[in-house]
Amino acid sequence: MPHSVHSTPPQARTPDTNCNIEEPIPLGQKYWNNNLPEHLWTETCPEFLIGISSKNVGILSGREENWHNFSWEDCKLLVTSNTIDKFQRPPLALRRYIRYMYGLRQHYGSVMTFIQKERLGWRSLEPTSTVPFVDPSDYKILYNDWPYGIDGVVVHLVVWVKFDLPNDPDTGEVKPEYASLVTEFINRTFCSDFGVQDGVPEDDVLWFKNWDNLKSVKALEHFHVMLREASQEFLNRITNNDRPMAELVAEMPM
Repeated sequence: MPHSVHSTPPQARTPDTNCNIEEPIPLGQKYWNNNLPEHLWTETCPEFLIGISSKNVGILSGREENWHNFSWEDCKLLVTSNTIDKFQRPPLALRRYIRYMYGLRQHYGSVMTFIQKERLGWRSLEPTSTVPFVDPSDYKILYNDWPYGIDGVVVHLVVWVKFDLPNDPDTGEVKPEYASLVTEFINRTFCSDFGVQDGVPEDDVLWFKNWDNLKSVKALEHFHVMLREASQEFLNRITNNDRPMAELVAEMPM
């Protein structure tokens, strides 16, 4: 099963669609107005965009109409080559994501507090079991609230856990014994090849753990799962009828 657990990116080929930025506007020329209707333009940069990374400035400077979603094959390539930093959101989705995360920090003090209290409902982060994935109260499967720009046949989930998935200090990878535990969990949770009712074939599952510098929530351990052509009935069952926040706040101001 393809997966990625490195903490630093190797040099590897990436899909031709990974840039998704064609004819960007010149940086510094009010990029924050890009892709917005003129009545929403502002003279000064909105507070929620101040201090964002140069990568995000570049994405926001791209033209929405030139965006190409990552295909399943693109996703497989980025995960198996461990170039997961190439995953991106379309410009307008990224703008909504940044604004939403800014709002969470303003209201809850941190994104972690919101995830723990509102999304996970965990009063304590202390695991019940000393063995990962044994007790269902020690993990939870939810939608990725703000998925990357991926094809509609691909579903992006996040598995939140109360236990550590430590890296090997010499290799930077998740220690093999923990990576094996994750793979076993994924097989028995998502894969029809391992007897999961309504699950997807093993070849239609990807998992990866973000490098530390890519994590938006660093204090809560989690890893990502992508499924191809999973049924809605199956997704409702494994996520307990969860819905991504991007869908629930679709009318949020830009």
